[in-house]
Amino acid sequence: MTYRLYAHPFSSYCWKAMIAFHEKDLPYELELVEAPEAMAALRRYWPPGKFPVLVDDDAPVIEATTIIEYLDLRHYERAPLIPANPVDALDVRFMDRVFDNHVMTPMNEIVQAHLADRDAPDAARIGKAQAALDTIYGWLEARLAGRAWASSHGFSMADCAAAPALFYADWVRPIGDERPALRDYRARLNARPSVARCIEAARPYRGYFPPGAPARD
Repeated sequence: MTYRLYAHPFSSYCWKAMIAFHEKDLPYELELVEAPEAMAALRRYWPPGKFPVLVDDDAPVIEATTIIEYLDLRHYERAPLIPANPVDALDVRFMDRVFDNHVMTPMNEIVQAHLADRDAPDAARIGKAQAALDTIYGWLEARLAGRAWASSHGFSMADCAAAPALFYADWVRPIGDERPALRDYRARLNARPSVARCIEAARPYRGYFPPGAPARD
């Protein structure tokens, strides 16, 4: 069995799936979507051309959350990322959506504003996204108080989503000292081997980040 993952090392949603692979110590072949041939192959599985896409025995598994759910079903004994208890599992899935919808999405809005016009990005669009990040940062500060990870289950799918979301969000809207629980949570995520591996793999591509890649992290 060989998994193929159509992905890019700098993509936040690809990190999310890759972290799950690393946590479970599962090998995979990376199909780097920078290559035109890889993108053409990807579109045969998923015409919108969005990634990551996992291919298992020529069958595609699409979207990062679904990929993690799939890996957990097939390899639950290896570092389970979704609790067996349905109530705990619901909390993990909720936090997964929080990080995707309320951290990753406004972060990407700021990135897209810079991509649209590097010299004069839309200040109103950026301000709205920054305000959304401030709101969720405040909520997460309260949520994470006294917790090591996003849920009581331990490291989970929610943390796979949190790691890239907070990594890049802090670049566009820094998490200040007034939010120590959130700041420390991001640091714990970055230090985890599965996440640190993604950080290092993405390092050569930092110049792609339109607001200017920070020298830190």
